Amino acid sequence: MKIKNLLAFVALLGTFSLFAQIQTVKPAKSLLQSGPMLGYSEMREVMLWVQTNAPAEVQIKYTAKESLLPDSVSVPVEKRAYFTNKVMTQKGNAYVAHLIADEVEPGYHYDYELLINGKTVTRPYPLTFQSQALWQWRADPPDFRMAIGSCVYINEPKYDRPGRPYGGEYDIFKTIHNMKPDAMMWLGDNTYLREVDWYSKTGIQKRYTHSRSIPEMQPLLASTHNYAVWDDHDYGPNDSDRSFLHKDKTRQAFTNFWGNPTYGVPGAEEGITSQFLWNDVHFFLLDNRWYRTPNDCDDCDKVYFSKGQVDWLIESLIHSRATFKVIATGGQILNTAEKYENYINLNKEERAYLIKRIAQEDIKNVIFLTGDRHHTELSKLVNAKGHSMYDFTSSPMTSGTGPRKESNLNRVEGTLITERNFGTLDFSGPRKQRQLTMTTWSKEGKKLWEQVIQAE
Repeated sequence: MKIKNLLAFVALLGTFSLFAQIQTVKPAKSLLQSGPMLGYSEMREVMLWVQTNAPAEVQIKYTAKESLLPDSVSVPVEKRAYFTNKVMTQKGNAYVAHLIADEVEPGYHYDYELLINGKTVTRPYPLTFQSQALWQWRADPPDFRMAIGSCVYINEPKYDRPGRPYGGEYDIFKTIHNMKPDAMMWLGDNTYLREVDWYSKTGIQKRYTHSRSIPEMQPLLASTHNYAVWDDHDYGPNDSDRSFLHKDKTRQAFTNFWGNPTYGVPGAEEGITSQFLWNDVHFFLLDNRWYRTPNDCDDCDKVYFSKGQVDWLIESLIHSRATFKVIATGGQILNTAEKYENYINLNKEERAYLIKRIAQEDIKNVIFLTGDRHHTELSKLVNAKGHSMYDFTSSPMTSGTGPRKESNLNRVEGTLITERNFGTLDFSGPRKQRQLTMTTWSKEGKKLWEQVIQAE
């Protein structure tokens, strides 16, 4: 009897222990730190991202909704639920997870749900993603919209400089979301690392987490496919260059918190250089920090992008059959003012070589997308072959603004904006008559200027 009583007592203790464990487990919703966010989109694969605030198992459930193309050219799908891989989030990489939807068919919208520890976490806004369309040889390329912007400062008073807050008006992200872009290109300074963050993995991850977690940003992240390049503030200290000792840590944070398809290319294997196609537009993502020499070095062989990166870009542009070739990077390319961190001010020779090679290879419809400057403007340069090249600088979204008293001889009249703003790129029209509409919007969604470019 004593042994039976002892066994019963032990069993009872086990029951209470299990009950106590269940009681201490967080509800799934409370485990969500930020996201879900959409990363890259391809025809057979889409990446989704999420961050928890403690170890948790995360997964995405998704169901086909509707085709982007007419039924006569779209691939039929089975309307059933699919699941991504499961990932257990870990403290070492800030509890983030990259989840792959690898059972998509080309050209469909999908509804999706976030599962944390097997439980659905509802969000107060739609959760949808899209796979890219298989339009080649079948139909005209679908029209699409990409939003652009740079310079996202999110205040945290105890770590900010004293005085007037530098960031603000975060509702701009709601405005962008309401524009219903298919994708968004974040053009650098997507978070602002502070003195407290620069020199440790812990600090860098905390800053990235803090910026990513504001509620105003969440609906945009959840329904728009996001791509990014960096500039100095999400790479390291102000005006950072290749000498920054902790750039491996910021690169790891960047790859953890963003969803680009790749990082690094032949000839520039480190850094964050990448590329992707969206319908008939080729996007090239350049790294303007990893390889560059210090701005103030008087006796250096000056490097900005690096020869390997520039050569890869030129060869990729030559190979591309896309209508428009869009090159995204952190700093201005076509501004002629020899001030601040403009390309012409830091490496005239490399800039001249890049522009010359684009002309020599007769590459048409080149658009640069840049940030950094705390003002917006459109620059235009007609190259030696008579082709117009553009540099759409879009800045800032939430950081401070700064009117620039500088003479940019390539600035398109009427495009200088010195308030918080963002841009959109609308690609539209039949395959042989494509056009690009570039627009700058105020934080409230008021149109500030628009330029329409017909593809050559």
